[in-house]
Order: sequence, then C-alpha cells, then structure tokens
Amino acid sequence: MLTIDVLIGALDLEPTGSGSTYRAGNTASGHGTIFGGQLLAQTVVAARRAHEGKAVKTVQTIFARAGRLDAPVEITTEPIHDGRAFSSTTVTIRQGDRLCARSLVLLTVDEPDFVRHADPAPATAAHPPTGEGQVPHGEGGDWRIESVDGVDVSDPDLVGPPEHEVWTRFAGAPDDPVTDQALLAYATDAFLIGAAMRPHAGVGQSQAHVTLQTGVVSHTLTYHEPSRAADWLLLSQRSTYAGRGRAHGRGEVFRSDGQMVASYVQDAVLRRMEGNHG
Repeated sequence: MLTIDVLIGALDLEPTGSGSTYRAGNTASGHGTIFGGQLLAQTVVAARRAHEGKAVKTVQTIFARAGRLDAPVEITTEPIHDGRAFSSTTVTIRQGDRLCARSLVLLTVDEPDFVRHADPAPATAAHPPTGEGQVPHGEGGDWRIESVDGVDVSDPDLVGPPEHEVWTRFAGAPDDPVTDQALLAYATDAFLIGAAMRPHAGVGQSQAHVTLQTGVVSHTLTYHEPSRAADWLLLSQRSTYAGRGRAHGRGEVFRSDGQMVASYVQDAVLRRMEGNHG
C-alpha cells in the first residue's frame, strides 16, 4: 500500500560515505519496476541537499533503464556551479552497474517581481474535489487522484481528445517545502501517456505492460510558485504528438486559487509489444 509513510521513507536519503552519495528505498509500483516519479522525487531531494538554501527551479531527466523494486537505489550528486542566485548539479541514480536515470537540476533563490504574468487556469481549477478521490491503479494508499469529468484513460473503448485533467493530492503529507517539491515531481510523471492514448480506439492505459510497451524516457519540470502536496492540485495535460513509437506532451499545474505553480514536458515510448500485432 502506497501510504504517505512509504512515500516519505523513499525520500529519506541515507548518506553512504561522502555527502554526495546516498542510498534510498522504493515505493510501490503496479508494474514491477520503479516508478519514474519516485526517481524524480528523489532527484529533487538530493539536489536540494547539495545546495541548501535554494529551491529547485528546473529538473531535466533522462530515464535510461528501468529499475528493480527489490533493490535500493544509489544516488550521486555532482555540483556544477554554486552562485548567489543560481546553482546547478547533476543527479545520477543507479542500481549497481545499471544507470537508471540522470538529471540536470537548476536551483535558485526567490527574487522580487520585476514583471509578472501567468497563463490563466482552466475553469475546472476553481472546483477541486469535495471527497477523497481515488487511488492510482486501484491500490490503497494516500496518493489521491480524481480525473475531471470522470475520464478513464484505462478504458480502451473510450475515445476523446488527447487531453487529461487530473486532481492530485498526497493525504497527510508534511508541510515542508522540500517534500512539497518532491511529491509534485512524483505526480507529474504519471498521466501524459494516458492522454496520448485517448484519441485512439482500442488503446488504453490498462494495456500498458500487457500488450503495449510504455515508459517515460525524458521529463522536464519547472517550478514557478510554491504549493502544498497535501492540497488538491490540478494537472492540466495535453499530448501534442504521437507517432513513430513515441508520444510527446506537456502539462501545467494549478492551485485551486488559479495560480499556476509548475509546467512540464515529457517524451515517452508508446508501441505494441513484440508478438502483439493482432
């Protein structure tokens, strides 16, 4: 069960020697491999440890290989630059000799506004769920989601535009800015492949890792404003391209007061498994 204690436990990075190398556990996954959102969340925590006093601005991640749930991950940071306004570092996550992911992370300090604008929130942002929502993959736990208008990207018989709006929150998450950034990263990895499937009859998330090979290969997330992981946040997403065995999409994250808090883009594999061509 994906409880908040399990999630926070995976963000508790254990130093393994120098201050730049850590070991951490894994969260539950419905497909037997490490969820990419977990690696994003751990990357955020590691980068902030490498540059205390700064928050993550942008994290650009390449997922090289899938990780195994039955072994801890090893996380290494390599600072590039540490300035007054900006810092940068690479974060590499391995399991033994297997390199799973590598990220380039830009961190920053807050500065006063010079100019300010942001895209407006969709109308749905003003109507957060009134209940507890559902849980991903039907598992019990504290990561709560609710699809706007009841859209079910798992159903291959339902067809719609390549869009998916999802409310998400982590029930019981501590009020901590590092955890807030990490858990938002965790959530943004989950839904864009489903958006890419929506326009295509006979294709749905329930077929992932069964008859379809799916997986995120790159993810870039930029934070704009603070947000609390324990509060409902709206992920407004659109797949802008799918073809040649790939899918591409982008998303924005909004608080229920309409403030945009983050933006992201993602590239993924989306193709039939070998031997499933009927």
